[in-house]
Amino acid sequence: MHRLTLHIANKNYSSWSFRPWIAMKAAGINFDEVLIPFDDDASNPLFHEISPTGKVPVLHHGDVRVWESLAIIEYVAELFPDAGLWPQALQDRAVARAISMEMLSGFRALRGACPMNMRRPKRRIEVSDAVLADVARITEIWTTCCARSGGPFLFGAFSAADAMFAPVVNRLDVYDFEVDTPVATYMQALQAHPAWIEWREAALKETWIVPADEA
Repeated sequence: MHRLTLHIANKNYSSWSFRPWIAMKAAGINFDEVLIPFDDDASNPLFHEISPTGKVPVLHHGDVRVWESLAIIEYVAELFPDAGLWPQALQDRAVARAISMEMLSGFRALRGACPMNMRRPKRRIEVSDAVLADVARITEIWTTCCARSGGPFLFGAFSAADAMFAPVVNRLDVYDFEVDTPVATYMQALQAHPAWIEWREAALKETWIVPADEA
């Protein structure tokens, strides 16, 4: 089998890169990593050489190119069906995919106002009602899923759904949103995962600055 190669951008900022990376790491799937840093516009002309959209992440697998975070996770889940990227129970898989799609297509107010930033000192900023509504919906998802599964992750064991929400955990932490105990417990569990720690430690060593992502 050809080696998997995941092309990503800065670990400090690139939330979409983080999602398939942590999914694959947590599942124990071996892959090569190629990091191409953002330029000042949070892009890079080199992205066009590796991705049909000119964006990252993109997965190379032989002649196959897979872009978009959730599509990468789905592709890898099919390659490695025993890796447990999705929950085993049919109903749980359906809900996990539904909330992952909700993350993919929604929560634009939060994502726009509060970029992922692993090295940002914890500090609150003024946010809109739309941002607060996004946070309320996200924390409702986390609370409901963890209560049903018993935790520590959304469906008990770490899954693709946790990977899709991982950058949001960083956002709620570094922008110091108020959360209740069940949400804080979930956030702490994700931040204590070895894959999260590995990503964060690498992010903290980066020296690149993208002004647009320094909210």
